[in-house]
Amino acid sequence: MKYSHHADQITQRFRQLVEDAGDSLADSHYSELSLLIEAGIDAALVDKLEKMADKVDKMASDIRHDAEFFDSE
Repeated sequence: MKYSHHADQITQRFRQLVEDAGDSLADSHYSELSLLIEAGIDAALVDKLEKMADKVDKMASDIRHDAEFFDSE
């Protein structure tokens, strides 16, 4: 999945910054960071999709309402 790959890239960049600063972390911490980043991306995507679904639902409701009065005009 693209999000997993993107999360891994962010994690690798963070690892590089940590190591360039002369520090280090256990591999397990980097794995956890990657999972947290991926979860954040997924949460943001779900939130955006829910907002889009609400808009589509409103549009469908408006179309139904307009259709009810279409023959009346």
